[in-house]
Amino acid sequence: MVDTTFHVLLTVTIGRSFRFRELLGCGTLGAGAMQEREMKGPGSFIRVIATALLAFACVLAAWAQERKAGPNATQQVSGSGLTGAGSGDSTVAARPGGADGDRNPNLGGDRRPLYRLRQSDVVEVTFTVAPEFNQTLTVQPDGYVMLKDVGAVQAQGLSLPEFSEAVEKAYQGYLHDPQAAVALKEFEHPFFIVGGEVNKPGKYELRSDTTVAEAVQFAGGFTQQAKHSQVVLFRRVNDDLVETRLLNLKKMLNETSLKEDAHLRPGDMVFVPQNQISKIERFLSKPGLSMYMNSSQF
Repeated sequence: MVDTTFHVLLTVTIGRSFRFRELLGCGTLGAGAMQEREMKGPGSFIRVIATALLAFACVLAAWAQERKAGPNATQQVSGSGLTGAGSGDSTVAARPGGADGDRNPNLGGDRRPLYRLRQSDVVEVTFTVAPEFNQTLTVQPDGYVMLKDVGAVQAQGLSLPEFSEAVEKAYQGYLHDPQAAVALKEFEHPFFIVGGEVNKPGKYELRSDTTVAEAVQFAGGFTQQAKHSQVVLFRRVNDDLVETRLLNLKKMLNETSLKEDAHLRPGDMVFVPQNQISKIERFLSKPGLSMYMNSSQF
């Protein structure tokens, strides 16, 4: 970069020097005569020295600027963008991992995951080239369905595309290039449960985006004994584990700020206690949930 800068400045300076001489009348001379005058005239030596000094000063200025910037000049860290634990030069922001986390893999990943088959769901299976194998199936309590001429195939926990692939794989020995289409005919509608110190505890259908505060209103609001500064949100992680989150709805409502209000997911349970909760674990086993609410409802 230094060599390039020197050559560019030298070329520009010499070019301007020739232009200056043309304006003084030197432009009418031939190239040989001009070169001879420059070599003989005392001013030519002074111009050469001035050009070299100017180029050298520009090179020094460029080198000093690069040294001041340093090798990490392009790396910028914004402290205001940090949302997780830690500080300093860290650029990794923590994702929300609580019961309201949008992308917690243990809680189902995205806010709107694909529906997965459950017990008592009814599916209709149709074949394009073999309509005699069309059938309507119900997911049994053990999670399996009974396919015609094939037998039991697991369905519970599978999305519709995954179940379609399982059916096609099961019929590969019976049909040539089986292509199965699966349609969900009957299913349990998404729901949430509100219990504890509310006027209408029970199970409610989750028809749209609903927050914990809205769920309490669906359940008739708080009773006079409600400890609404410690509302508990229970969210199922798997068949044996439940995640908990404490919400201070009293503070939210008094400050009319619902930014911390959690959005419900299918199967969530909201519990409003009567007394102060001294301590609650972030994760509870299903048997441990019975101290708050009847576990058979969750």
